[in-house]
Order: sequence, then C-alpha cells, then structure tokens
Amino acid sequence: MFKRILIANRGEIAVRIIRACRELGIESVAVYSDADRAALHVREADHAYLVGPPPAAESYLNTAKILEAAERSGADAVHPGYGFFSERAAFARAVQNAGLTWIGPPPEAIERMGDKVEARKIMSAAAVPVVPGSPGTLETEEEVIAIARIIGFPIMVKAAAGGGGKGLRYVEDEKNLASIVRTVASEAKSSFGDGRFYVEKFLKQPRHIEVQVLADQHGNIVHVFERECSIQRRHQKVVEESPSPFITDGMRRAMGEVAVRAARAVDYVSAGTIEFLADADRNFYFLEMNTRIQVEHPVTELVTGVDLVRTQIEIAAGAKLPFKQEDLTQRGWAIECRIYAEDPLAGFVPAPGKIETLRFPEGPGVRNDAGVYAGVEVAVFYDPMISKLAVWGADRAQAIDRMRRALGEFVISGELRTNLDFHRWIITHPRFLKGDFDTHFIDAEYHPNEGEHAGPAGDELAAILIAAIAANRQVVHANGAGPQPAAAARAAQSSAWRRFGRLDMLRR
Repeated sequence: MFKRILIANRGEIAVRIIRACRELGIESVAVYSDADRAALHVREADHAYLVGPPPAAESYLNTAKILEAAERSGADAVHPGYGFFSERAAFARAVQNAGLTWIGPPPEAIERMGDKVEARKIMSAAAVPVVPGSPGTLETEEEVIAIARIIGFPIMVKAAAGGGGKGLRYVEDEKNLASIVRTVASEAKSSFGDGRFYVEKFLKQPRHIEVQVLADQHGNIVHVFERECSIQRRHQKVVEESPSPFITDGMRRAMGEVAVRAARAVDYVSAGTIEFLADADRNFYFLEMNTRIQVEHPVTELVTGVDLVRTQIEIAAGAKLPFKQEDLTQRGWAIECRIYAEDPLAGFVPAPGKIETLRFPEGPGVRNDAGVYAGVEVAVFYDPMISKLAVWGADRAQAIDRMRRALGEFVISGELRTNLDFHRWIITHPRFLKGDFDTHFIDAEYHPNEGEHAGPAGDELAAILIAAIAANRQVVHANGAGPQPAAAARAAQSSAWRRFGRLDMLRR
C-alpha cells in the first residue's frame, strides 16, 4: 500500500479522498492556490503545498507545480479526483513518467474515451448500442444536414471532445443550423482546444442513467449498479438517485452487462462510469464513459456499501477486487442534491461569497460531503459547490422524506446565495415524487420569472413573502437567519411551510 498520496484537486472531493487515505493509514498531501489557503482540504490534509495563484491554469492545472509538490512531499501516488486533471491523459503519463503511481485508468483508456467520436466507434465494435448519428466528425453545415435528413430532426450537435454540458446544442430543424454549428465548433475550440463536432439523434423524453464500474489490474470487472441522473440544468446534473425509479430488473441486468463489456473493450482499470440515454420505451444507448470517480458516487456507496474511493486506491496498489458480481446487491434507496453557491432566480449564475453561519443536516440516513466551513469564502475562481447532501432510506419514499427533512435543517447565510430553495422545490414536486421526469424536467417545470419557482404552493409563497415584507420590511435569509415576522408566522399556518414542516424558508 502507498505511504503518501498527493491529491491533485480541491474542495469536497479532496476532503473525501483525504478521509479514505486516513482510513487506510496513508498520509495525504493537499495542494492549494493562493485563494484556497484557508480551504478545508488544506486544513484536513497531513501535508499541504502552495502551487500558484488563484486561476486554475496557474495552480491546479499546472503540471510542473503539481509534480514539484509531489516530489517535495515524498508522495508515491497521485489521485486526481474529478475535474481538473482527472481525464487528461497527458497528465496521467507525466505522473507515471515521474515514477509515481497514477490512481486512475490507463492513459490510453482516457484518450480513447475522451474522444466522443472514437468512443462511439469502439462501443459499436463491442456490440454496445449507441445513439444513431454521424459515423465520424463533421466539418460543414451541409454534412450536418445530410446526416440529419437520414436520422431525422431533432438532433444534437456535439463537440467531439466535449464534457460538462459544453459544446452541445439542440437543433429542432434546419433553421439557424449554420449559426448553431459555428457556435458549437467555437465553444469546443475554446473549451477543449478541439473544434471537431458530430451529430446524434435527439431522443424524446430521455432519461440519463449511468452505471458504475470497477476494474482491477488482474482482468476482473464488475458493475456496481446504476444511478438516475435525469434531473439536470444546462446538461449538468442537479439531483441523483440510486436505484433508478425508471428501469426494470431486466433492464438493470442488461445495462450492467453492457457496461462491463464497454469497460473491457478499452482494457479499463480503476473506477469509471458508463453513461447511457434511455428513451420512453426503455431502449438504452451509450452516451459516454467518464474515466474517473463521479461527483455523485455517494449514492452508489450508500445503497451498495462499497467504498468506491478506497477501492480505487486499493486497485492502484495492485489489489484484486474483494468481491465478485454476484456478491453485490442494492439495499434501500439513496438521493443526492448538489448544493451550490448560485442563484436559481437569476438563471443559476454563480453567487459565491463568504459563509457567515453554517449548520449541516444530521440524523438518521444523512451524509454530507462538503469542502467548506463557517467563515470560509466560496471562491469566485472555481466551481461554486458547497456540498453534496445525500440521504439513505429503506425505500424511495423514506429517502425523499429524509431529504426533505435534511434540506429543511440545512442552515447557511452570508454574502453568498444558494440553491437550497430550488432543491426544496424539486424534492416536493409531484412529478419528482412519482418518478415521472426526464432530462427536460427543469426546463419544463421551473419558471421563476412566472412565479412558479415555489412549485405547487407558489401563490401561497408569494402571499407570505409579501406579508413578511410588510411586517418588518426585512426578508429573512434563506435559512431563517433572523426573527420570523408575526404576520408571516400567522399566514404560514395554512401555507407551504406547514406542509414542509418549516417556517424558515423565506428568501433573502
């Protein structure tokens, strides 16, 4: 086993890896920028090294600085977490060339799966179903039209090296197609340094379902079941759960088998995720492979009991998987909400700032993976994630009840804004409760400018808010950082707050 692991990341995932290292008796090494001197991952690690100024390109994405920190610290392995260097084959090779162990898949697998067009070809050859689309990359509007007329509109124009919702556009028909193609190519070039793009058929009412895989260096590969990731905004996940309320037992077995076949096709090692799109008829198609640990891995850990990060580290150290496929089962239900410093009422723009007060939910079945604490600043330079709030229940109904309770207990105030109310809206929405949603759920249901952001109780929420303002001309912070106006308390007796079990949901 390793003596010391450098974590080439920050925030909650760095803290998560530090905890796994501590359980394994491994020393952890944090790296940090000037903006993160007081960050939680720096405080929690056994060693910490400054790697540059706040911009990521000069610190967390500075290969020379990261490797210098590894050498100075005496680390013998590097864990990239997710984001930053996690899916960059060149960095993985640089780590290996420096004589360190890369805690992740082979660089060749990262490369092959990082190119979406190449990945489609590999999966097709391995009998993995892919979404109908162009056989390779395209260069002109005329080529896009030709493919679209074969597979039919609507279509998706996608960057070949895309990810994170960038370089991705929906096209209803040939109108404005030229400008859309130019936009995708330009965005892809600026974001990924690769302006190539391709076309896929747009699936109506699609569900985004992914399957976790684990593969060791001895040829053993298992799937660790699925996660439902269809609640998205701008193609980025917001709420995840496991199991999926959509798929059947037969579909679950089939998706798991296909996921293992996909991983084997690229000689995969480590933790990875095969992402699928499923249509309303439960046909499923390969979307992409994420060659890293996923943000939403806690829900899988909660329902299977498998510590994915610890297993990653053990695999990198040469250990065999400690279980076979038949040993793995799902127990209960888990849901995760991504808590961000952002303003849903202003189009989900980042709204970072200093955290003044903070109280995380606790109690039965509640897990919180966070990278912040009271008094710290959520920096403007990076992803504004505050925490990943996850709950476990014996079934979906209990998991939803626990998430509703946990969101109600979550207290945060300060200079920042959060999406806590937005998650409260989702978790109590009738369609979510029934499991009746797809990747367009938020676009279809969330209209804050039309007064619908409060969900079914929108009119009541507006009335109480007006009453509160009239009572003392001060709106309480999102989690009740101040006295409740008497008028608001009286009005709430027959309001959404009564049903939610809270009186502290008035916005700023």
